[in-house]
Amino acid sequence: MEEGLGAKFWFGMVGVVLAIGVGILLLFWLVSAAWYRWGFIGGMLFFGALLVAFAAIYDRKQRRRYEDDDLSPTTTVIR
Repeated sequence: MEEGLGAKFWFGMVGVVLAIGVGILLLFWLVSAAWYRWGFIGGMLFFGALLVAFAAIYDRKQRRRYEDDDLSPTTTVIR
């Protein structure tokens, strides 16, 4: 049997890298379009809104994880 990483891994890696690249291009395009249309302040407000939306989604995921584990971020476990 061959040792090393197979073709499935490398095709998956190429797919992930391409998806990340397209996502970054979309993000830059959206922020630059907002900057062009609304100026510096509007572009920064739009970028801030994107960051707040990402933070809200991340926080919701983390809250579900803590509810599933019956722990909260402030819970101290003493062993």
